[in-house]
Amino acid sequence: MSLLRIKAIAKKEWIQVRRDHLSLAMAFLLPVILLLIYAYAITFDVNNILMVVYDQDKSSVSRELVAQFTESGYFTTVAHPDSYGRIDRYLDSDAATVALVIPFDFSKNVRTGRPSSVEVLIDGSNSNIATIALGYITGIADQFSRRQVVTPAPPVIDMRNRVWYNPELKSRNFVIPGLIALIMSVIVSVLTSLTIAREWDRGTMEQLISTPVKPAELVIGKLIPYFFIGFADTALCVVISAFFLGVPLRGSIFLLFATSAIFLAGGLSFGVLISAGTRNQLFASQLGMLTSFLPSFLLSGFVFSISNMPAPLRVVTYAVPARYFVSILKGIFLKGTGMRFLALEVVLLSLYAVVVFALACGKLKKRIE
Repeated sequence: MSLLRIKAIAKKEWIQVRRDHLSLAMAFLLPVILLLIYAYAITFDVNNILMVVYDQDKSSVSRELVAQFTESGYFTTVAHPDSYGRIDRYLDSDAATVALVIPFDFSKNVRTGRPSSVEVLIDGSNSNIATIALGYITGIADQFSRRQVVTPAPPVIDMRNRVWYNPELKSRNFVIPGLIALIMSVIVSVLTSLTIAREWDRGTMEQLISTPVKPAELVIGKLIPYFFIGFADTALCVVISAFFLGVPLRGSIFLLFATSAIFLAGGLSFGVLISAGTRNQLFASQLGMLTSFLPSFLLSGFVFSISNMPAPLRVVTYAVPARYFVSILKGIFLKGTGMRFLALEVVLLSLYAVVVFALACGKLKKRIE
């Protein structure tokens, strides 16, 4: 393997990249745009649940119960219908997610220590919001019941909760590390999926075939410029995440960029493999987007938990490199995890990079078919 030939190919590719202003702009602007959009668009926090209250009791006790809902910061009262039948129109039109129905004898039962039923209607069309709202309602009802008891009995279990790594339970802290992996998967695959296909479309591949450049030298030379672009994109995403979006970075920066380099090598090699197999820029870019975005979004654990997937899909996720990179980024960002606990993910990610690079070199045959 000749370093001189690799340098020549890398220089040629870098000149091509500099001339392609659109691709260069996409390489640096698209990650920033996607990161900022998805950071605010993808959220699992539920803080403004619209609620209607049908208060038949109209007492100070019932108003205290309603006040506990609104003061919690999770519920916003939007209407007070004067009949039970008018509740439906709010739930049917999405004007409210929760309806609270307080019976006539609510305050009387509370003051006399008798159990009182309060009806809660929840729109279950969005199961995620409904589940979270149900948890909030249960907690508020429990607090209200404790306040009404004059001499509360000591609890059988004194449970004291502590949330580690993400004490405020912000979904942004959970989403953004995985989002970096998703963005880089798409960027590196799309950029390098055009490299070999561009040579065939422009008729310059025949000239490369006639040179003594070996397939491995050609692949490495073409990867080098995009590797540095991808590395700069990763650094840019990390800076924006840590300093502008407030995501805690508790782990080793060196480990973060070392594992990112391995991930970039595998993703770039996969793009070259697509480019060598398609020989058409349009088809290569479309295939690169399809094979990078969908698996990274659906099968990496970024949004959907892998443990909840059917067994056949869980097996498929082992072939998705973003699965390991998402786990690595979350560990480094939120937990400050070191190499000791990330060794398996790093080894599998490295194995993927080696296998895909070998496949790309094998697919890049120096002959015209």
